[in-house]
Amino acid sequence: MPKITAIETAVPSGIMTNLLLLRVHTDEGIIGCGETYYTPTAIESLVHDWMAERLIGSEATDIEAHWRFLYERCTAFGFPGAELRALSAIDVALWDILGQVCEQPVWKLLGGQAQSKVRIYNTCGGPGYGTRKQRSAAQHPGWPGYGDEGQPGPLQDNWSSIHAAGDLAEELVSEGITGMKVWPFDRYAHKTGGAYLSRADIDAGMKPLREIRDRVGDQIEIMIEGHAFFQLASALRLAEALKEIRPMWLEDVLRVDNAQTLADFRRQSGMPVAASEMVLGRASALSILQSQAADYLMVDPTWSGGISETRRMIDLAQTFNVSATMHDCTGPLTLFSGLHCAVASTNVVLQETVRAHLKTFYESLIDRQPVVENGWLLPPSDPGLGTALLPELFESDQHSVRRTS
Repeated sequence: MPKITAIETAVPSGIMTNLLLLRVHTDEGIIGCGETYYTPTAIESLVHDWMAERLIGSEATDIEAHWRFLYERCTAFGFPGAELRALSAIDVALWDILGQVCEQPVWKLLGGQAQSKVRIYNTCGGPGYGTRKQRSAAQHPGWPGYGDEGQPGPLQDNWSSIHAAGDLAEELVSEGITGMKVWPFDRYAHKTGGAYLSRADIDAGMKPLREIRDRVGDQIEIMIEGHAFFQLASALRLAEALKEIRPMWLEDVLRVDNAQTLADFRRQSGMPVAASEMVLGRASALSILQSQAADYLMVDPTWSGGISETRRMIDLAQTFNVSATMHDCTGPLTLFSGLHCAVASTNVVLQETVRAHLKTFYESLIDRQPVVENGWLLPPSDPGLGTALLPELFESDQHSVRRTS
């Protein structure tokens, strides 16, 4: 069985500068790939200054042993954030290695095919959403996804979702995509800190949503992204208005700090709730589920503990008869990880995608692209994740490469 000989990380400068790419090398020449998103240099330090001490020289396929060891020491100093993202990237890479050792795609090792394909929805960000092309730090300091509205141009779905929503909806339907996630109220939350929404602001935010329904009717589901900007009173006022357009879910309208408040919002509003990529790990998910705070449990594999913990969270949701949905608004390996977990479970209803990312910069990061056909993702057939990070990303000085061996 392969032993780990080296761990490499790279920050893909000029492509997606908040993404951390990771490769785990073994003495049998098998390389596992992983990734995670946000604060990449902090995660890089955790991987090389601490986690590598456990991993170098150890058996690469002892995934659960490595997960427990690293997780238990992450939580010894408080609830993990960057630590859990680092563990997530490593876990994904180790599953990639296991799949290659067994000559099977990861979904086979998770129990086989429960779904022959996975339905996608489009998060309406543009090519620069979450990348180097974001708006200036002076406008949206510290967070690359801070309600960015984009600009006119090809695949600028965030701009179109506000200024040409009907056209965008028709275009997505023509591609077979039956769901779109939008955030037309963020701009108004920024004015007041989310504590108050005027009737005029709500009506202005409703305009593109009404245009979608007028143009394509119920051919497309609408998901409302709140980016956790609103307080309970303003969220309830918003939910009342949104009943008109029959959204599939309201996502992160409130923060998930307090599961009871989110459950109260769900009961009072009578609206379906998705929560949340901000829910990291089983313990947080259990609080949401026990409080009856969500209709959909949203999981991000490269934030929540990798493929190992994602599968456990999906199964946990299923015990509460709550559907799961996979988050990805970041990098391609997050998408592949979610896809493998979704294929192996009947409980995952949707995989998030950003078509602008798939059609622009993914080819600069991975050697095999996800296969989308008429609004569905198809399971990879190659061993492991079914794709690999491009080697040149770890050979260029411009990508801030670090190696521990």
